[in-house]
Amino acid sequence: MRFNIDEIIKVTGAKLLHKANTDGAFDISTDTRKITPDAAADIIYLPLRGENFDGHNFIDKALENGARGYFTQEKYKVNTNADFVLYVENTLVAYLCLARYIREKINPKVIAITGSSGKTTTKEMLASVLETTFKTHKSKLNHNNEIGLCETMFSMPLDTEILVVEMGMRNLGEIQLLTGYSLPDAGIITNIGSAHVERLGNLKNIAVAKCEIASNLKPDGIFIGKDCDILNETLDYQGKKVLPKLSDCSDILIEIGKTEFDYAKDRFSLTVEGEYNIENAMLVIEAAKWAGVSVDNIKKGLLNYKPIEKRWEITEINGLTIINDSYNANPESMIAVLKTFLSVYKPPLAVVLGDMGELGKDEIAYHKKIGEFLSGYNDVKLLTVGELAKFISRGCSLKSEHFETKKDCAEYIKNNLEPGTTVLLKASRLMKFEEVIDMLKNNAGG
Repeated sequence: MRFNIDEIIKVTGAKLLHKANTDGAFDISTDTRKITPDAAADIIYLPLRGENFDGHNFIDKALENGARGYFTQEKYKVNTNADFVLYVENTLVAYLCLARYIREKINPKVIAITGSSGKTTTKEMLASVLETTFKTHKSKLNHNNEIGLCETMFSMPLDTEILVVEMGMRNLGEIQLLTGYSLPDAGIITNIGSAHVERLGNLKNIAVAKCEIASNLKPDGIFIGKDCDILNETLDYQGKKVLPKLSDCSDILIEIGKTEFDYAKDRFSLTVEGEYNIENAMLVIEAAKWAGVSVDNIKKGLLNYKPIEKRWEITEINGLTIINDSYNANPESMIAVLKTFLSVYKPPLAVVLGDMGELGKDEIAYHKKIGEFLSGYNDVKLLTVGELAKFISRGCSLKSEHFETKKDCAEYIKNNLEPGTTVLLKASRLMKFEEVIDMLKNNAGG
């Protein structure tokens, strides 16, 4: 969507510090690398400022690359080579205001999704269902902070009917801010778990932060979430609420590459395994029904869903089946994935587990609990990598191997696991477990 200067000034409250020529319709860019003289439209550069970067340092570069003008939150930073200079107190707030303006102009139904785990999976699954019926736009990958929200809305086609946005948080107030600029019609919480407990202190504060997704929901909207005590105790929303739980399903069948279940008098199928995927699917079903998708199209969309990179990504290497589910991990998602893996796949089996981040003062205890859970299974080989993951091994009665480096672990897998073994990789993103796969493909780190 393009803007004229009058719109920009009205929406952001910007002041012109310099004006030579403001004629035209403009795109906004926050990245000088995407500004070129042959761009399809005139461009205004909007420099963002973060903990480790300051886009103001690249204003001159943006002008050299072809930007007509730029925003600044430094009142006296004026380059008269620009056609115009726009001053705002905070460039990120200006970006958010413009994003909200786009949301209001296009006016799609907006569905916002958050949760301690499963939010990206649920977003992708829901988009797959909605696309059977509506012009649907969604957040890319896990672009779920303020900048990601803006990028999502700026890239939204003019004919979008439903917008699905993922919302992450690390502290209180962040989701409330995101909903204030996206103005959702529907809010979904996939679950409330211990992710980010290091920052928020306890599960109650995490629940409060997640429930902020309802803070700007429209009165005639809908809230959908996995039924649990802490959600029921925390949520303050007076509109329509739907709170499904796994026990609402029956005749559950879970096999490799297949899950089937009865829910709300209909039979649904997925091409992925796991009870946690059933829980995600129930939220999707309820949101899709609210949006007006037929049951037949819901079924079709669920079958069309495929996991994205590093989420149950299956690779065959030298006779081993490697399942990479290492995009992220917290204690609840770790146990859910292990439960599925160990109940669906047949021996020989191995699990490679790494550190789980941001778990605060009880991080060692959380890792030991994973080991305790695994102690109930005998037909699995446990391998751990990382300073915290060693406590998984210590908490487990199974025979296990611990490695200081991913390279050592990859070497062990290559030299000791028999062909036909199915190997699960699970850890927080900080561990970069996809490198284990790269090492195996390249003769374990060669």
